[in-house]
Amino acid sequence: MKFNLIRYRFKTGSPEEWHKEIARFVAALDADPDLRHKISYRAMKAKEGDEYFHLAVAEDQQAVKDLAGRDYFTRYTEKTDLVSGGGVEVLPLDVVAETKHQA
Repeated sequence: MKFNLIRYRFKTGSPEEWHKEIARFVAALDADPDLRHKISYRAMKAKEGDEYFHLAVAEDQQAVKDLAGRDYFTRYTEKTDLVSGGGVEVLPLDVVAETKHQA
């Protein structure tokens, strides 16, 4: 499994429209027959402030490559860069320990 934490501050645009854009991306992932069971994506916002955290989990490197080739992914990453003012940080993560139950 490949884990990435995407972190940024929302700087420009409408938060409501941005949330709709995130939902469209998630819907595109869910509708993609080749990726829907290979990539998990969770978008979260800090309760206070304008910081966002997205957790992307891919089954393997091939799923990451397949996603990178999708037009909807390219558009979404461009829009993420725009709303963050170019301040997107992607942190690859290694799992040290985890519970058996995955929520």
